[in-house]
Amino acid sequence: MLILAASLIVLTVLAHSYLGERYILMRLFRSRQLPQLFGDDSFTRQTLRFAWHITSVMGLGFAYLLFAARLHFDMRQAILNTVSIVFAACGCLALGFTRARHLSWLVFLTVAVLAWLSR
Repeated sequence: MLILAASLIVLTVLAHSYLGERYILMRLFRSRQLPQLFGDDSFTRQTLRFAWHITSVMGLGFAYLLFAARLHFDMRQAILNTVSIVFAACGCLALGFTRARHLSWLVFLTVAVLAWLSR
């Protein structure tokens, strides 16, 4: 059952990222009514994009934890590794998409390092 649950998360994540990008974000970005921060709307666009896809990255982390639980891995190690990797990926997404202007990357990468050091 856990493998099925993990598989459903992965399928949902793939659909969420692809369909959201294609049918929501692209249409939203055609709008001329996005808030203009730092001189134009590029920060708003990139923040919306990374925020949309971060949920997919986090969903993959949960799918892995379900998979690890099914295989009876050392769950403490699996949880700390997964949190570290997921938050590092989220930090990199935030850093890259917003060119470090959205400060969430600092929090995400700090959580990643703290979780990694706690293993």
